[in-house]
Amino acid sequence: MNAKTTTLPVPPVWSNITQHEVFPIATHDEIARYNFLANLNKHLSGVIAPGNRLAYEKRVKPRFQAEHGRDFQNRDEVRAEMKHDPYYQTWSALRRTTMEMRQQNGRTMTIRQAPELAEKVQKLNAGKATLVLNPDVKVPHYLTIMDNHCMPGSYHTELFEGDVSAAANYDTGLFVTTAGGLGKLTDGGGKAISQWLLSHHPDFKPRRILDIGCGLGHNTLPIAQAYPDAEVVAIDVGVPMLRYGHARAQALGIKNVTFMQLDAANTGFADASFDWIQTTMFLHETSFKAIHRIMREIYRMLTDGGITMHIEQPQYTPEMDLFEQTIRDWDAFYNNEPFWGVMHDIDPATLMAESGFNKETFFQIGVRAVNDLEDFTKPRPTEVEDYGRSAVWNVFGAWKK
Repeated sequence: MNAKTTTLPVPPVWSNITQHEVFPIATHDEIARYNFLANLNKHLSGVIAPGNRLAYEKRVKPRFQAEHGRDFQNRDEVRAEMKHDPYYQTWSALRRTTMEMRQQNGRTMTIRQAPELAEKVQKLNAGKATLVLNPDVKVPHYLTIMDNHCMPGSYHTELFEGDVSAAANYDTGLFVTTAGGLGKLTDGGGKAISQWLLSHHPDFKPRRILDIGCGLGHNTLPIAQAYPDAEVVAIDVGVPMLRYGHARAQALGIKNVTFMQLDAANTGFADASFDWIQTTMFLHETSFKAIHRIMREIYRMLTDGGITMHIEQPQYTPEMDLFEQTIRDWDAFYNNEPFWGVMHDIDPATLMAESGFNKETFFQIGVRAVNDLEDFTKPRPTEVEDYGRSAVWNVFGAWKK
């Protein structure tokens, strides 16, 4: 009997990530856990996940049609049926478990050395005007109601004054979820979008760039490197992320970025003060109301002739079948990202038009992460789509004219 097998590319090992000056030091066992989880995620996406489609087509959909005399009308109906299927249950439980294990491993690693990490960060940040913290800025309610990505305390919690363990955890662990697909500095998204802009609009020379929801600056720094003469401002409400991100930028020798603690919906920046305003996998972590407030704020802050771009996973459209919507919406229910589905239901062209942009300047493109961990001497392998996790994004944006 000849069995059909699936051959998957092996993820790079965790120790290939750039060990910058404030990067946590991992033990042998911590590295082994991360490598195991990255490979498990690759197996889940490439071997196990495709079976969900078979379960849907062979069992779930026919059973629903026989019981109701009609097809599914929306993804909520599909999810309600899929969650009772044993195959989907197994895949879903394993996917959730890999995230919990990633957070547990990263949290153990960073809390173990939290005082030392805080001291390293403090030394790099001391006296620098490019880190601006404001204790009057409140973390929005939509970010405090849950721990994003199952990360205890989410992005903003400090265990003690100067603590950066939440950011260090995120820095070490994103490798697992993406199976190393974002490169040595986990900056494949920022590299992709800056390279696209440089190649497609070479005459565009932004003087000031704003990165909203920057986190620890994974995707901010490659933008700053691509436009070294620009002043780059990176804002977030998570103080540990800003402290750690600023120190990380200093350690990597990138000095044209100012990290600021600000709420994206009410920044206080002057009208027409930025030529490029960017978000990367940020909008899906904000509420429906906040997304509209933020987009109006972006329009206000953007100069005439300026551009805004937003990297996200693909929007749910009538052309996307209900099964794919359901699988992509998994994060909304099981990965502590409750606004995921709401955001991906929004029509981005309408959102931007309602915020002031001319619909004629709206655009959508697709970009794939620039991954310097890949061997570019070999053909890029064809991989099974890992819905919601792949380093392949839908980018929407508009020019202000």
